[in-house]
Amino acid sequence: MSVQCEVTAKKSAHAAMSLFDRYLSLWVALCILAGIGLGHFFPAFFQLVGRLEIARINLPVAVLIWLMIIPMLLKIDLRALKNVGQHWRGISVTLFVNWAVKPFSMALLAWLFIGHLFHSWLPAAQIDSYIAGLILLAAAPCTAMVFVWSNLSNGEPHFTLSQVALNDVIMVFAFAPIVALLLGISSIHVPWETLLLSVLLYIVVPLIIATLWRHQLLRQRLSDHSNNLASAHKDNQQKLQRTLDILHPWSLGALLATLILLFGFQGEQIIKQPVVIFLLAVPILIQVLFNSSLAYLLNRAVRSPHCIASPSALIGASNFFELAVATAISLFGFESGAALATVVGVLIEVPVMLLVVRVVNSTAGWYEQKEGIQSYEQCCPNID
Repeated sequence: MSVQCEVTAKKSAHAAMSLFDRYLSLWVALCILAGIGLGHFFPAFFQLVGRLEIARINLPVAVLIWLMIIPMLLKIDLRALKNVGQHWRGISVTLFVNWAVKPFSMALLAWLFIGHLFHSWLPAAQIDSYIAGLILLAAAPCTAMVFVWSNLSNGEPHFTLSQVALNDVIMVFAFAPIVALLLGISSIHVPWETLLLSVLLYIVVPLIIATLWRHQLLRQRLSDHSNNLASAHKDNQQKLQRTLDILHPWSLGALLATLILLFGFQGEQIIKQPVVIFLLAVPILIQVLFNSSLAYLLNRAVRSPHCIASPSALIGASNFFELAVATAISLFGFESGAALATVVGVLIEVPVMLLVVRVVNSTAGWYEQKEGIQSYEQCCPNID
């Protein structure tokens, strides 16, 4: 692994969870209240924002989503793809759960809970839209917070970086077909042009921008008096980290602003039926716990080290909620049940993933009792 890639992996994986990130659910809850209040007192403003769209792509939301996604993708070194074979068991398990299990298990849970068990407690006109939102939420894995989860669970940083880079590339090609398939099975109309435009705007273009920007930041710039490549790499990594530190509050601010817009449109519906958020949270919670458990147990079955299994479980259960929110708005609109369902995913993401972190950490001793599994010291020597 190159010096740049190695330093990136270590910095990304060992970045402490900030106070703001740790209490993200609290800020989301406050944005829900702010959005509902602002939507009630200033409805004309939200209606104006809702009309600013081209080809069903809302322009203010597109800008906010770019502010959210590009800083996340800036952390990813696509050259890490050459190292995916180093931990092939963990990579294989995570890919299987992320792309062959998670989207379909969420669709099944959405059909079961929203389409049947909770049907009588939800507005009938929004049932299909809620199901669509849950499908969108689970159709792609997270690319940013998983570095934090990996750090908190003592995960192997090179594995996490390689896995996220691979998932990002797969997402470009797999997100739209998976969404279209599951929405089609659910008899929900799929506006293909809008879906493909969403993939282009919210995955392909941000990935290209982030990759080129990262390359520019990490270009070797040796002075005439130095031929120390390692020192130059370190300086460039520090430049990258400074850029990420500057962008981070903008990224979080864009997320919260998007939520205020969403709940400005959704406020009246939520006030009338506050139980909707709780009901939508049930299948999301089950999906996260099921997929993280499946990835964790499958890794143990194939004898992956615990420092691979822990981030694999967290990546396997994660959701790229920023992409889901943007696509839901593009496909179904601000006031849709789909947009609301994706936002509920944001609301419960942090506390549920912290619960998974606690479980995988507390069961490390049990996990490594299986014959043939390397200890943490054997798997991850000197990664600090």
